[in-house]
Amino acid sequence: MSTRTYAARHCVAERATTPLQVLSDRDVARKTAVVAATSGMLFGLVTPAAAATTEAVETGHLAADARGAIGARSLASVPEDAAWTAEAAVVTVTKPVPPPEPPAAPRANQRSTRGSAAASVDKATNIPESIHGNEILEIAAQYVGTPYVYGGSSPSGFDCSGFTQFVYAQVGKSIPRTDSSQKAAGTIIPASEAQPGDIVWFPGHVGIYAGGNMMIDSPHTGTVVQFREMYRTPVFLRF
Repeated sequence: MSTRTYAARHCVAERATTPLQVLSDRDVARKTAVVAATSGMLFGLVTPAAAATTEAVETGHLAADARGAIGARSLASVPEDAAWTAEAAVVTVTKPVPPPEPPAAPRANQRSTRGSAAASVDKATNIPESIHGNEILEIAAQYVGTPYVYGGSSPSGFDCSGFTQFVYAQVGKSIPRTDSSQKAAGTIIPASEAQPGDIVWFPGHVGIYAGGNMMIDSPHTGTVVQFREMYRTPVFLRF
């Protein structure tokens, strides 16, 4: 005769369910639904995992409660005929003050004092030291670089006799306009007595003696007023 052995069956441990506990679970589920409906978000209603029973919660009336709560809030209203205006920003442009202009350089035909003339001629090329203290040569040296212009007798351009006449006029001496008339009007002196500032005459040309074998003149077309060596023995004239 055989004997059978039966294993005992065990149930899953569950929390004891009492009427009071059921009411409490229902109250939690109802409050959760109210919060979800009021905030506009949907949440899954989760009851305690250990609850013995799960009942459906009536939420239809909660939507009406939420709408009532929203309607109770005061909303801002704008009249239909309201006009919107915006003032344009005012932009002011201020023109910057230009820097002061540098003083204008003196014009070439403006006569300088002896001291300033001597200082300026030192910067020129081939200017002999002998001109210092000689009024005629100091004035003549101010126009070094002025272009030769046929018939010219102003700082904008000189020919040979126009240059000598202009320079002499600056020291108050009036001499004729052409080279031949200057030779006729001047006093011829020997070379041994010639002094810087005297007129040197060549056939068809005149200049101003600068001492030694130097002169300052306006040679010919394409050149400028310059100090240079005399190219032949001149006739020395004094006025």
